[in-house]
Amino acid sequence: MPLMPATNDTPTAHKFYSNLTGLAGGPHWVPVPRQIDEHMFVTVGVGLAPCGSNATCPGPFGQRFSASMNNESFQLPTGLSMLQAFFFNVSGVYTPNFPDAPPVKFDYTNANISSDLSLLFTPKSTSAKVLKYNATVQIVLQNTALLAVENHPIHIHGFNFHVLAQGFGNYDPVNDPKSSILSTHHYVTHWSPCVWFMHCHLDVHLPWGLATAFVVQNGPTPGSTLPPPPADLPKC
Repeated sequence: MPLMPATNDTPTAHKFYSNLTGLAGGPHWVPVPRQIDEHMFVTVGVGLAPCGSNATCPGPFGQRFSASMNNESFQLPTGLSMLQAFFFNVSGVYTPNFPDAPPVKFDYTNANISSDLSLLFTPKSTSAKVLKYNATVQIVLQNTALLAVENHPIHIHGFNFHVLAQGFGNYDPVNDPKSSILSTHHYVTHWSPCVWFMHCHLDVHLPWGLATAFVVQNGPTPGSTLPPPPADLPKC
């Protein structure tokens, strides 16, 4: 067996995956779009939720572990699915108000404030970001050091994308994103009408709420319109 890097050798891992690039001019090359329709700055990290009365919770300060994007801790609906609610125009299943930026700006990667209680509690919600059909979206994913410094492998369903840059520290919107120290920077294009999930791929973080959803509206043609659910769709 060859000598492999340690499991916590972050510099080596980062050098490897940040050097993976598309072949410019190749058969599958798609230029980065210049016209951006939506800009999003999304913080990702862990936090806390209230433990509840007469309960014992294992998290710090005796609270329950939680996780969030832009301080919204995602909660799956318990009845009708979000996709069915979108197709049948049913209200009350999700709210179309996922924020484009976190509610509070702070020194996101400063480990000295990782136990600041004013930043740790995250409300539960089923909030989604609504996008027009075929919109191009710029997403900056900013990790936080709240409770712990972790890597969050983010999985976004249902789109084509370009990863423009990735790195460490707080994102600097003033400097060129191709050379500044920043978190993962995505351009997202070519959506299909649907409800698409974006979530952390660490199994424990998903039930904690490190997720959100994109509701992509119908396009102008039958081929760009969400079809009805099948007649034999199992009920939740």
